[in-house]
Amino acid sequence: MSTFKVSVQETSNDTIIKFEVNKFITNHQSFEFNNIDDAKPSPLAQQLFYLPFVKKVYISGNFIAVQRFDIVQWADVQEEVSEQIEAYLNDGGVVIIEDEAPKKVPVTVYAEATPNPAVMKFVANKKIVTSLFEFTSIDEAKLSPLASELFHFPFVKSVFIEENYVSITKYDVSEWQDITVEIREFIKYFIESGKEIVLAEAAEKLEKTTEQLDTNFDGLDDTSKEIINILEEYIKPAVASDGGNIQFISYDETSKNVSVLLQGACSGCPSSTFTLKNGIENMLKQMLPGKVEMVEAING
Repeated sequence: MSTFKVSVQETSNDTIIKFEVNKFITNHQSFEFNNIDDAKPSPLAQQLFYLPFVKKVYISGNFIAVQRFDIVQWADVQEEVSEQIEAYLNDGGVVIIEDEAPKKVPVTVYAEATPNPAVMKFVANKKIVTSLFEFTSIDEAKLSPLASELFHFPFVKSVFIEENYVSITKYDVSEWQDITVEIREFIKYFIESGKEIVLAEAAEKLEKTTEQLDTNFDGLDDTSKEIINILEEYIKPAVASDGGNIQFISYDETSKNVSVLLQGACSGCPSSTFTLKNGIENMLKQMLPGKVEMVEAING
């Protein structure tokens, strides 16, 4: 079983630090505690309030945010707090006592069309996964209870899940106007029920943990690293808004060819495949002169 790992993330408010966890620690709920008495539903928050500099604790999804009093600076104590939270979670410490927790906030999910007519994007008002996942068959979806159940709908061809949305590719047997409401309500109820979207070990088994991705990145040549950084900064944000993703596969130094994988709404889209391929190709040629000749776009 994979262990909890906590990383420190700064925020725009210098009195608040986020301690990000590599797995979800609440059932897609958020909690704010202002003092130790207020924190009775959360043994973790109560423990943090024993630290004299802790002013407020906010717990949500896969992170704990802590606001400090001015008696210390985060630079002096943040690593100690991070280690304390990590040790608490790995010792089986309780984050939220469900029976005492405040009533959970209802989940909202809305449907959003994508440039790919076969794909619809279903967006939730909260974070549902910490990595992106794509499943193209019910066999692949064993690591995702949500995807597994979605594949029981006869019109679902593939499922793409990222941060706060689910992109579904359908077969031509159904039209979106006939099935959108049914899928939206199903996803909404699934999240509200507190069920696991993907299994805790999914990211590790699919080599999607931060540590595994960093290790794979470090093993690449310099040009491949430059290509990935360009994709991350300039390409991925745009395609993510349309319910898709671009994943680097390989770079051949001899032929100067780049291979990328189109996922989610990008995969199989009659208009975007050519546009994306040429858009990426032109950008890489411009930003890496003499290093890139062609980009091969493969549908996921």
